[in-house]
Amino acid sequence: MKPTTNLLAFDQAALAAWYAQAGHKAFRARQTMHWVHQRGVADFGSMTDLARPLRDWLAEHACVRALPVLAEQCSRDGTVKWLFDVGAGNAVESVFIPEAARNTLCVSSQAGCAMACSFCSTGAQGFSRNLDSAEILGQLWWAEFTMRQRLGLAEGQRAISNVVMMGMGEPLQNYGALLPALRVMLDDDAYGLSRRRVTVSTSGVVPMIDRLADDCPVALAVSLHAPNDALRDQLVPLNRKYPLSELLAACERYLRHAPRDFITLEYCLLDGINDAPEQARELLALMRGRFPWKCNLIPFNPFPGSGLGRSSPQRVAAFAATLAEAGIVATVRKTRGDDIDAACGQLAGEVQDRTSRRGRRVVAIADAQRAAAMDTGWTA
Repeated sequence: MKPTTNLLAFDQAALAAWYAQAGHKAFRARQTMHWVHQRGVADFGSMTDLARPLRDWLAEHACVRALPVLAEQCSRDGTVKWLFDVGAGNAVESVFIPEAARNTLCVSSQAGCAMACSFCSTGAQGFSRNLDSAEILGQLWWAEFTMRQRLGLAEGQRAISNVVMMGMGEPLQNYGALLPALRVMLDDDAYGLSRRRVTVSTSGVVPMIDRLADDCPVALAVSLHAPNDALRDQLVPLNRKYPLSELLAACERYLRHAPRDFITLEYCLLDGINDAPEQARELLALMRGRFPWKCNLIPFNPFPGSGLGRSSPQRVAAFAATLAEAGIVATVRKTRGDDIDAACGQLAGEVQDRTSRRGRRVVAIADAQRAAAMDTGWTA
């Protein structure tokens, strides 16, 4: 039988405890982390600074097992997307995004997503299950050592400089698996990433934002997408449980612990729904006097059945200019990998829509338009 203990599931403290429980020296955890996460070695026989009896014991009881790759697609812009098999007909996706000054990996935390945000194709497929820590870290492990080889990097050179938990799923709804994975990403004996270079994106799970601030404060990005509760209720249904006042208060508390001196607010621009200059001014009024923030404007990436359209370049520019004139740093996210469905909001994998949400989407958008018109005085 294959060993069932996957060492990718452990942060260093948990690995040391596992070793100690089995009667081995706890310091072996540090050596093992080096082999697995710094060198990408999965063969225990090659871990030459471990005693031979320990290597033999590991071969019998443990493994370093990444997720099976179902498919790989390479975009004309250098973006690479992997589709990973997580069993029972489920799949998750990760995206490697190369840029001049950094290489970013977008990592999934769940198979599917329960948030049902109206502009996200992943949400349209419904929720299957949480990933475990090994499945989250397995995406990084595979991508790091695959890309090191392809890029011809020398030993010790890192292929991935930034990780964003912005793939499939709501990371803070899988907190128990997310936290050990983050700790490995930050561990100097593993990937050694700066807290500033690891970002957790959330649609607004308020209690878990507070827990993350206490346990492992990394960079935080909040999927806002609307300047008022009426519209956000429709675009991001979680808002009905944690409205804007509660969400923004949690962000303010988080900032006291955050590695950056600002919170990133993500705002997907939807044609004729949330992209008017009046709504940009409403966003400014909402945020006035709260906390330092930057706005990441995201052009919508259409997908079949969404009932939504991408804002024109002119409307995007006008929205950004309204924020910039008020002194807010507003960046427009460059669309990457859209030719392989790897752009923001497009990660869905080759899985079935289990919730029939597509049929309800047009009704939800119509409700959103009416709510926006009533609350802001804006009409399409």
